[in-house]
Amino acid sequence: MAGEAPAVPELETARLSLRALGPADAEGLHQAYGDAEAMRFWDLPASADVAETERRIRFSLQIGTAWHAAWAVRTRTDGRADGRFVGMVNYHDRQPWNRRLAVGWILVPALRGQGLMTEAMGALLAHGFGALDAHRIEAEIEPQNLPSERLARRLGFRREGLLRDRLQVAGRARSVAMWSLLRPEWEAGRVSS
Repeated sequence: MAGEAPAVPELETARLSLRALGPADAEGLHQAYGDAEAMRFWDLPASADVAETERRIRFSLQIGTAWHAAWAVRTRTDGRADGRFVGMVNYHDRQPWNRRLAVGWILVPALRGQGLMTEAMGALLAHGFGALDAHRIEAEIEPQNLPSERLARRLGFRREGLLRDRLQVAGRARSVAMWSLLRPEWEAGRVSS
């Protein structure tokens, strides 16, 4: 049934392994969550320490997988998922009755420019359009977040418009652009790749 809480499966790509994010990932995720520049375009300020990052992970785990799930992304070494922590990808705001969900991503800053997030998000999109039966996948991206806009374009997303003052972060209103990818567009992109 579409509304049931789906399992958080392990996903793999040529270079990466994605598994359910858990408290044990706090130190790795803090490489991104604790970096003010990496968190500049998130809806939360940077974590003060690893303990705060762990609290954020634990809080997110309280939300049922019918609505939200997050994956720790790690490099694969010799076919095993024991490599370096790369970042995190997630889906949230899932509405099975509308066959819609939103996605997010964050990369450890030292690993930029290697195509790792493109690869990780490709696996998440396949899961979203496949097992989760989404027809529409959304991403809200602040217009100044040029790296995320480039990633969205590479993945086939289209910019739809600006949502003015959509977020309140540290007492400041922030606008985001709505990006979307529809299943037929994703399928067409897979065939042409």
